[in-house]
Amino acid sequence: MSSLIFVFLIVLFTDDGVLVRGGNSEINFDQNYKVIWGDNHAVSLNQGTEIQLLMDNSSGAGIGSKMDYGSGFFHLRIKVPGNDSAGVVTAYYMSSQGSSSRHDELDFELLGNREEKPYILQTNVFADDGGNREQKLKLWFDPRQDFHDYQILWNQHHIVFFVDNIPIRVFKNMSNIGVSYPTKPMQIHASLWDGDSWATDGGRTKINWSSAPFKAYFQGFDVKGCEVLQNSSDIQHCDSDKYQWNTPSFWQLDPVRQRQYEDVKTRYMIYDYCTDRKRNPTPPLECQH
Repeated sequence: MSSLIFVFLIVLFTDDGVLVRGGNSEINFDQNYKVIWGDNHAVSLNQGTEIQLLMDNSSGAGIGSKMDYGSGFFHLRIKVPGNDSAGVVTAYYMSSQGSSSRHDELDFELLGNREEKPYILQTNVFADDGGNREQKLKLWFDPRQDFHDYQILWNQHHIVFFVDNIPIRVFKNMSNIGVSYPTKPMQIHASLWDGDSWATDGGRTKINWSSAPFKAYFQGFDVKGCEVLQNSSDIQHCDSDKYQWNTPSFWQLDPVRQRQYEDVKTRYMIYDYCTDRKRNPTPPLECQH
């Protein structure tokens, strides 16, 4: 890891443009979240400040926020399954709810692998049901060994994905030129599930069920977000600058964070839909700007 990234890990986020986000370990899971599927595969630990999700050949499990949000700076601290986890997906994402099929979604997906091979981190952005915007990174650490903080900044100017406070992806709001941008209320989700058909080596490497149950751990259940009434589609009030993440210092990366972002792209990115000419002979509009 470059010295620039190391320094940023020590400094973390300051008042000149990024929220301090290390995760409040005292917030109980039940305050902001609930188990939404696989009830008997979710275990509360450490007086409710940590959740363990399990996956075996009968089920995985998922959790979700009790509230919908229209902007914010969101995070979860995650430790992924160890050992032979090929085909297993540990996901942290935001997704719009309700009856509309034209959904918005922001994805972190940690793709498991054989024990001697590294995890891959995939991110994706859906807006108005348009997706296929995958980027993949090799990480500069082993996410099986300890907890790491996965973060999403969402405001009316851009969406930024962070890992341990380091920007790894930026999706700008270019709706003025016809690029769809997430505008629907979204809930926070995390899950552990069977991605055997695609997650590892394009689905060629399958789950070794003798290594089950697979276990992922989640912490940091505090939420910094603009709440939206359920069944409401109006998030306009969530653009207010009374929320720190909407103030001008959050409209773009500052020079230091821009250099970190470029460093990550240069050193760790292994796939970018913008440069996949087989899949996209003409680059998508957002990639041209």
